[in-house]
Amino acid sequence: MTIKTVTFLKLGLVATLLTPVLLKGQDSSGQAEDEAAIRKVGTEYVAAFKKHDAKALASYWSPEAVYVNRMTGENVVGREAIQQQFEALFKSQGELQLAISVQSIQFISPNVAAEHGVATFVTPNAAPEEVGYTAVYVQRDGKWLLDRVTDKDAPADPPSYEQLKQLEWMIGRWVDKDDNASIVTECRWTKNNSFIVRSFAISIEDRIDMSGMQIIGWDAASKKVRSWTFDSEGGFSEGRWSKKGDRWFIEKTGIMADGSRASAVNIVTYVDDNAFKLQSTQRSLAGELLPNVDEVLVVRQ
Repeated sequence: MTIKTVTFLKLGLVATLLTPVLLKGQDSSGQAEDEAAIRKVGTEYVAAFKKHDAKALASYWSPEAVYVNRMTGENVVGREAIQQQFEALFKSQGELQLAISVQSIQFISPNVAAEHGVATFVTPNAAPEEVGYTAVYVQRDGKWLLDRVTDKDAPADPPSYEQLKQLEWMIGRWVDKDDNASIVTECRWTKNNSFIVRSFAISIEDRIDMSGMQIIGWDAASKKVRSWTFDSEGGFSEGRWSKKGDRWFIEKTGIMADGSRASAVNIVTYVDDNAFKLQSTQRSLAGELLPNVDEVLVVRQ
């Protein structure tokens, strides 16, 4: 790995290919406070559900939130539409009550968290119904808001794995290093092989200088592989993937921690199941063009 490769990675322009377990910049005490705040939102949410207060429930969602209706599979988008869903639910099931059991909260970035748990719906004269769920929270203006909730028993779309299995060779641990620096990447499937999660850590002389997380998934609406990346310096980006032969082209746009915009076209060339080549072109940062990054070889560890 060359010094210019490390510099490029620090800009976050290759991060769409990589992904963190620990996020630099958020200490354990701050994370504990955020987890407590998210759990408090859950308690208040259940209390509002008990009152059948659809407007109050909707206020815990972000303005552009998405709820996947587990009965119909329909995507309900936006706070107003979600409020209407609750109003219809309470009208049809006037004695419905809710309890939740939070199993885990994982921080994807300092401002994004995924909560996994079990929701229990209770109605008179019927057995309680337990439903596993995943809730994605985002922090806006100091408040944690629901951004997407998916129930595990929602009707399944065509399996994402069928679209992502062409990237299955990426699963595992990868290393690119020289005498002074190294980049370690780990790739794994999520449950049901619906997404690929990639964590990366860039170390210079045995010190982690930057880390990050990327989620790669199939966008059934646009019929493309897409990725979302968050780095430990506060930057984030989105990538759109397309394949030509053995090469993947990732068109990436992102926002750096200081608010400046960045873009690049990253090229991944499959060599075999134990190696791939990585190159970046058409790079820009804050409106200025940057030189291309030469192709480097990344090998499986």
